[in-house]
Amino acid sequence: MAVRSFFQACLLSPLVSVVSAGPVPGRIGSFVQTQKLADPNYGPKPGQSPIFSTYHGVKAPFPGNLRDAILPTEIGPPAEDDEVWQNLLSAEWIIYDFYQHGVEAFNTSSFVAAGYPNTTYQRIQEIRNNEAGHLRIFQNQISPTSVKPGACEHQYPFYDPVSFLALVTVLEISSMAFLTGLVQQTKNPAGQGAMAAIAETEARHETWSLMEIWGENPFAGPADTIFPYANQILDTTNGFIVPGSCPPENPQYPNPRQNLPSLSAAKNTPSLTPGSTIALNFTTPTNQPCFAADKDYYAVFFHGVYNISVPIDTNDFPEKPITVTIPAQFETAGVVVAVVADTPGAPTQDSVVAGPGVILEQPAALATKLL
Repeated sequence: MAVRSFFQACLLSPLVSVVSAGPVPGRIGSFVQTQKLADPNYGPKPGQSPIFSTYHGVKAPFPGNLRDAILPTEIGPPAEDDEVWQNLLSAEWIIYDFYQHGVEAFNTSSFVAAGYPNTTYQRIQEIRNNEAGHLRIFQNQISPTSVKPGACEHQYPFYDPVSFLALVTVLEISSMAFLTGLVQQTKNPAGQGAMAAIAETEARHETWSLMEIWGENPFAGPADTIFPYANQILDTTNGFIVPGSCPPENPQYPNPRQNLPSLSAAKNTPSLTPGSTIALNFTTPTNQPCFAADKDYYAVFFHGVYNISVPIDTNDFPEKPITVTIPAQFETAGVVVAVVADTPGAPTQDSVVAGPGVILEQPAALATKLL
């Protein structure tokens, strides 16, 4: 830490351009090398270099090969949207690493042998490259007075090409949902535009997955699902982080963090389509909800631009499971995001007492396999 503190003091002087010292794809750089990323002109630029689109190597592309936190280079208050971008950058490391793990774990033959198109591995590499570009875009959105989070170590519950591709679909649709919340937190119009552009790219990834991998109609109705409390979805991704592995300079993720009880349907649920009755499963034994006897509670389901609240009976919990019916009014398309709240419609972040749970409706048959 002493070396890092000394290096930070050096960084707080005017930054010397290091564009000429080009980064090497695939090489895991040192802490000192990573600090060059404080200069927004260092290295390839997203949209101006094929490394973020058509690079087909196995080694990590820039800046995924420079994994330490980037320390502030100026003294002063954080910019108004720094916290939002820090949360998004930490989430992006999780998503980028997922694809990089897939690129390293599989090859073209892996997917062909599992019955998928012979372009599948190439597309996974290209999505990985896009996510590397997102890393750089998000780093550059954070002001020089704030830390730019580095990568933690991650672990993912896939064991073959099929389980990997199932997670692709869930991560992409979840990314689209939490970006609808983060854009509401962002105050700078240019930042809002950048997030919208990223969400459009995630939608392209999801469209490829639905059409090429699952043979599904990619259309999800007139609007994808809006979920207003992005940090609650981001918090669910902490399960991919190896405890104690994050750079010590990283801020809390997400910040602020409610640490709500996690939520899903119970294992062996036969269907998660609209109209199905499910039992709620709070999946972390050490973090269970506490329901007050004199309060009413609701399962609030977000789909498209609307939400529907369904009263639930919590009186006998945990001895008796809580059951609820997914609103039959919803189309079996896109994604449903569910929370448990103490107020109909979950009008505030603090009204949510458990969740969220992301319910995949496209392809519907995949949803129960992910429980």
